[in-house]
Parts: sequence; structure tokens; C-alpha cells
Amino acid sequence: MPKARLLPVLTAVVCLVTLVGTVSAAQTVPPPASNAPQSNDSGPVLSPQHDQDEPITTLKVDVGVVQLFFNVKDKKGGLIPNLTKDSFDVYEDGKPQTIKYFAAESNLPLTLGMLIDASGSQMRVLDMEKEVGGSFLAQILTEKDMAFVLSFDVNIDLLQDFTSSVSRLKSALNSAKINTGGGGGAIPGIGGGPLPSSGNRGTLLYDAVYLAAHDELGQQVGRKAMILLTDGEDNGSQLKVRDAVESAQKSDSIVYVLLCADRGFYGIGGYSGAGEMKKLTQETGGRVIEVGNKMDKLRDAFEQIAHELRSQYNIGYVPTNSVKDGTFRKLEIRPKNADYKVQSRAGYYAIAHRD
Repeated sequence: MPKARLLPVLTAVVCLVTLVGTVSAAQTVPPPASNAPQSNDSGPVLSPQHDQDEPITTLKVDVGVVQLFFNVKDKKGGLIPNLTKDSFDVYEDGKPQTIKYFAAESNLPLTLGMLIDASGSQMRVLDMEKEVGGSFLAQILTEKDMAFVLSFDVNIDLLQDFTSSVSRLKSALNSAKINTGGGGGAIPGIGGGPLPSSGNRGTLLYDAVYLAAHDELGQQVGRKAMILLTDGEDNGSQLKVRDAVESAQKSDSIVYVLLCADRGFYGIGGYSGAGEMKKLTQETGGRVIEVGNKMDKLRDAFEQIAHELRSQYNIGYVPTNSVKDGTFRKLEIRPKNADYKVQSRAGYYAIAHRD
């Protein structure tokens, strides 16, 4: 199946991680391309090479309403169902907000991105990830949902753009191959030219999250989630973890990370990606699940995610601060039962939506 190569481009002078890119002539999502919202952010750019083969429908929402999708858990981590609107107080930057919409279970369409690490460190777990990841997609996706598959290593490849076809998504997952970039030649950039880079390129994790959020999920509305299958170690990204977090927050996407790693690969030092992945997930309302190289743990992790996505509460409110100035607004959902804990994103960026 055709693939799209995602290659971030650095400017000649990098100052305060200021990045620019060229925008592809054809926007992939949502159609029509000319109406797709564009971000003012600079950064790596997704340049798809294949045609969209299915019509994509998007959910229309009131852009004046902040939507929060979240889970509530007890002290042991068990999900708490059947709560009501009166079970919560919502605060934005410390100021109470009036809940306008509430749903105890979200049946809105789900837009999902699955990102799979195909760097050398994943050599012994990649096949396991493909098999269990494909089963998860078959389990979680319905006809009204859509997903895409992206792999990252020394490059970033869009293996399958948005589709509701589980078979196409599985084929995309199965096409992922370990790539250590051992060829030694220059890696072509967008347009076939050389890709300016500094340092060693190995696992472009942060760049991949940025692209998945900014160029894919950021162009959609409604309920969105991103699942990373990785050991959590970045090597060579042009962006930092804070940039990945910000892009995920701006796209209103929940991020889950399944830490898949064969401990024997790393030797005495072990691996150290868990800390940065916790930053990414906690800020976006997801979480990190340790898997290692055990297939049963990976199956259980996907089952946990599926259960959480099916058990989300949905709150909507109109902010008392209506100014769209691009600043970050801190959010807090406080359950009135002190024994409950809310798993939700930490905030959002007050960005004006373009028509």
C-alpha cells in the first residue's frame, strides 16, 4: 500500500526552537481541503503522498464551548460510572464555570491515532505490537469512528490516513518495519532535497507526536485520542517533549503511552523514557502503562484503554473568560466525593477557530 513520508524541516538558524515548514498543496483532513482549519504554529509539516480514498465526515460542535472528556476512578483505579452533573465542579484558571452540557457516557464518534515505534530498540516487540494493536482497533472502532496509523524511527511515515476500515488499518500496522537508518546516505527532505539536521537521528518520537496532533488530529473535532507504542526514548527529534505536549493540548487529544521494551536490548544502563512519557500523558488526560515485552500485558493495557474510552464523561461549558488570545487556560474538574480522582487534561489553549 502507498505510504506517506513525514519529514520535519529545520530553518537554517534555530532560535528558541522556532521551526518552519512548507504546507502541502492538498490538505488531507477534513475535506474539503480549502476549508480545513490551519494553525499559526510553525513546526514540522505532514506532507501526504497518497489520495484520500474515502469520504470523511466530521462532527460539528459549538466553538464557544470547551469540551472535556474524562474518566473518574476510585482509590484503587477502578472506573466510577453513573455519576451526574451535580457530582462535579469545573474551574478554569481557578474560577468556577457553569456546566452547560453533560453526558455520563460518551457515544460521540472517536477519532484515533495509533503511533508505532519502528526504531531498532523495538526489534523484539514490534510483531507483538502489530498483532495486539490490530485486535484493539477491531474491538474499539465502530462505523462512525476513524483512525490513522503512523510509524516513527529515523523517519516518520504515515502508513494509513483516516479511515474506518479496520482491514486497512491492520494492513498499515503490519507494513511497519524496523528502520535504523543504517544506509548512511543523506535522508531526502520535502521536495527531494537534503534534510538539515543536527545530532544523531534515531527515534523521532516528539516530532511524530507533534505531526500526529498538529496535522492530523488537530484538523478534526470531537472526541480524540492518540496511542503510542514505544519505549519512550527520543533520539534526534527537532522538537522537545514540551512541544509535543503543547501540540497534543492544542489538538484537544488524550494521549496514552504503552511502554513496550525488551529490557535485554538496553544493557546495564536500562532505558529512561518513562519520565517524559508521564509528562505527555498527564498533561493530556491519558496515562502511561508499563508493558515490557509481555503480550498478555499488552492485551490487558489495550483492554484498559478501550474500557476508559467507552466510559468517558463529557462536560461542556462556556468560559467566563471569552477572550481568544491563545493563552493556556488551566482546567480542573473537582469531584465532590473526596475518594474519587478525575483523569482529565490539564488545560487548553484559547485559540480562535477559523471558519
